Amino acid sequence: MIMSPKNRAPEIDDVSKSIIEQLQSDGRKPYASIGKSIGLSEATVRQRVQKLLDSKVMQVVAVTDPLQVGFKRAAMIGVKVEGDIEKVSEALAKLDEVNYVVICAGGFDILVEVVCEDDEKLLSILNRRIRAIEGVAGSEAFVYLKIKKQTYTWGTK
Repeated sequence: MIMSPKNRAPEIDDVSKSIIEQLQSDGRKPYASIGKSIGLSEATVRQRVQKLLDSKVMQVVAVTDPLQVGFKRAAMIGVKVEGDIEKVSEALAKLDEVNYVVICAGGFDILVEVVCEDDEKLLSILNRRIRAIEGVAGSEAFVYLKIKKQTYTWGTK
């Protein structure tokens, strides 16, 4: 990994991409195994992984299936803002039920993904939490019926 000038993302070399790719397929893969497959020592892999984590290029997390852990409703919510988009996005990001916030261009200013127990909880989040934030001018919920594809493999190819 090569660090770029201040305020720019680090440049990722092919070796780091190979490490990331292997951790994307198995986040618990031993560093020795990764090193063996790409021709590096376990210590070198450990150091590179730590640099990738420290620079926030990647994070290693457990991804759950919300349906399997008691959350029956997921939705993407488009939010229209009057005023400071950054301020509204920060307020949305503080909500526990929100797991994704992106400022965007188009019909909505912000997209927010929520995962919750049921439709009553979704209604409560929309009505009492999201629409109550100062600057939220409107919202539209897109309820997930089925997730056909969900991957986290970008950035290595």
